[in-house]
Amino acid sequence: MHALIVLYIVCILLNFGVGSGSAFAQPIFNNDSIDAPLNDLTGDAARGRKIVLSRQAGLCILCHSGPFPEERFQGNLAPDLALSASKLSSGQIRARIVDARRFNPDSIMPSYFSTEHLARIAPQYEGKTILNAQEIEDVVAFLVSLK
Repeated sequence: MHALIVLYIVCILLNFGVGSGSAFAQPIFNNDSIDAPLNDLTGDAARGRKIVLSRQAGLCILCHSGPFPEERFQGNLAPDLALSASKLSSGQIRARIVDARRFNPDSIMPSYFSTEHLARIAPQYEGKTILNAQEIEDVVAFLVSLK
């Protein structure tokens, strides 16, 4: 029940998927990885850190913890970000951010760059992603920097 409440809060805070991304090319999965950066973009770790810690944009810190001593109230519903990053390649990290439900259909983690298999999306947000390709690459760059 707690997980459903958190999911509901995440959906509200993310405005049901209103992101800055709308028109985008579908990433190419290679088993459990998206090897190529989205749209051939280069990520910026400093911007990625801001997204991860933002309680308005990525909301990662709501469910995940990490090496962020200045951040109070880190989540405990999902794995520590540094631990996860240490076990995954950049392509695997990218794939999980793009569409976590591809790997675990019961995951409460939003699919930040996928518009497939979503339910109850307000018409004005259909076809829009939570994060755009640049933001995804920024988050990937930050998480890789935690290794």
